[in-house]
Amino acid sequence: MPDEDLRHSTDVEIKWGAHPRGDERAQWVTGESRSTVIVLVSGRFRLNFRDRTVLLAQQGDYVVFSGVDHSWYAEEESIILGVRWPSIPGYAVQDNSTGTLRPQGSTAVS
Repeated sequence: MPDEDLRHSTDVEIKWGAHPRGDERAQWVTGESRSTVIVLVSGRFRLNFRDRTVLLAQQGDYVVFSGVDHSWYAEEESIILGVRWPSIPGYAVQDNSTGTLRPQGSTAVS
């Protein structure tokens, strides 16, 4: 996205996540320093932290966390809205099943 695009921001990322039932982040996210809020739009979505588990089960349920190791699991087909700050340009995660890098962060649709 061009820097001059109104939707461009280096301050915050917004991610719409559509996850089929059973989709998971089996590999723990470690060393993350950003703050995050995850809001459940639909479904049942579980976030695992080293010291607890949070289940988002009702539309609008949310969790806020910062700088903690985590993973997740979609107990049902789920849609989530994630907001992270600050944004890290070029941030990507390796997909263990394919070995490819999946860009993370905001995506603009025109």
